[in-house]
Amino acid sequence: MNKKAKEIDWTKYPQDRKELYDYCCSLGYDERTAAVLALFIFGSTRSDNLRIDQIYGQLTEETEVIPREYDMTGYRGNNTGMPAGFGSSEHLPPVPDSLEGLVTLTMGMADFTIHDEKVVKTRKLLSIEQFRDERARDLATKHFLTGLTAMFTPLFQGMMDKGLLLRDDPAMLAFAYTAPISALIHLCDREPERTDEAIRRIEAFSRHFIETYKA
Repeated sequence: MNKKAKEIDWTKYPQDRKELYDYCCSLGYDERTAAVLALFIFGSTRSDNLRIDQIYGQLTEETEVIPREYDMTGYRGNNTGMPAGFGSSEHLPPVPDSLEGLVTLTMGMADFTIHDEKVVKTRKLLSIEQFRDERARDLATKHFLTGLTAMFTPLFQGMMDKGLLLRDDPAMLAFAYTAPISALIHLCDREPERTDEAIRRIEAFSRHFIETYKA
């Protein structure tokens, strides 16, 4: 059922919220849900929250807040440098042939996920909706935690087999490597003015990691 939204005077809100509303509608959200997400996504005041409730009421269980498009596994956008299906279990990142190759791979992935518009908006939506929607919760855990560990575990195993890294538990190394990088990517979402700083810190951490664990 397509839930209609009452007309909103978008001039009272920052321009990016109207753009996000149009974006959500284009992905198949009903108008009411799209408006709620648009008003929440970039942060809202308590008065905004009350206005949302007054205009739209509570979202019902029938509303699909997180459509299937928000499972980003395999998405590569316009980045043709990544293979189709990149990040899925069938298309894991290639095992680097050198320690510097790990840094290059990491920075390429970080640049993509920080700057691709669909990835950024999806990450923001999941960050908000994970607390009230079960599908959003599961996807947030997958994309922000377990999926990253699963992606890098075979990569580190391969680097150990090539004699590039010290022998250790590859899953624990993957968790230790991806967790701080993921935190810095979320920093870019919260404080975009610190994006350049976050990217520098990601590279510095990657180089520190290989100095610590190199064979």
